[in-house]
Amino acid sequence: MVPEEYTRTSREYLGAEPTLPYLSPQLTGDALLVGANFASAGIGILNDTGFQFLNIIRISKQLEYFEQYQQRLSSLIGADEATRLVNDALVLITLGGNDFVNNYYLVPYSARSREFSLPDYVQYLISEYKKILARLYDIGARRVLVTETGPLGCVPAALALRSPSGDCAVELIRAANLFNTQLEQIINELNSEAGSDVFVAGDAFKSHMNFINDPQAYGFVTSKIACCGQGPYNGIGRCTAASNLCPNRDEYAFWDPYHPTEKASRIIVSQFMTGSTEYMKPMNLSTMLAMDPRT
Repeated sequence: MVPEEYTRTSREYLGAEPTLPYLSPQLTGDALLVGANFASAGIGILNDTGFQFLNIIRISKQLEYFEQYQQRLSSLIGADEATRLVNDALVLITLGGNDFVNNYYLVPYSARSREFSLPDYVQYLISEYKKILARLYDIGARRVLVTETGPLGCVPAALALRSPSGDCAVELIRAANLFNTQLEQIINELNSEAGSDVFVAGDAFKSHMNFINDPQAYGFVTSKIACCGQGPYNGIGRCTAASNLCPNRDEYAFWDPYHPTEKASRIIVSQFMTGSTEYMKPMNLSTMLAMDPRT
């Protein structure tokens, strides 16, 4: 349900054991007690997002797997203990970015961009996302980190394809801001309906912009050029054996055309864990994890 770079660094910060993919043959017995990773690269809120990729596991199927996981837990430790374990667990979910870059803006005059203006598309995405988050709550999630969409217009892919000047692509920044503002609103609504702060919003946009605006302050030589890629800003294609590769990934804010490096991910996760309400609303993860999710 969440990108691997956030999952791994969050586990390390918490001192937690690595979680296996849900479909891993090794996810049996005591390994189930550690948790599971249901994520699938390229998916979005909408089922038509990522249609160009083969064999992706859409979010509706991930939620089915989450229910199956709980059934397997119940068989292992009993229904009551399984419910307690799931209620206490931290669930991380990131959706939305792909619905823009792999759907609305995938090609000029895409089907979704012809169907919706940008504000209407965002409203549609948010209404569908609220259903997904409500479903998470219904099937037992009580501590959920929802990461907002980062600055889509500032990643190397956007610079390569949409901004020869090297400035962040304005339209993609507008899309992220519209989406994030409404995402915070539905999180407030869901928490009000639940009667407790089940969902917290992580401001990935602001966390990214810190090192995008001033990379040297965070030990990076650049926030424009990807460590691994091709074309302008190494922002074209995937990271493959044919790509340009930087000598030291820790000097780069972005690993490939879209994703931050491990060093940059650690900066973002530290804000999720201990940041002020400037980055985490209504509270950071350290505060959330100290609370009893059943009160």
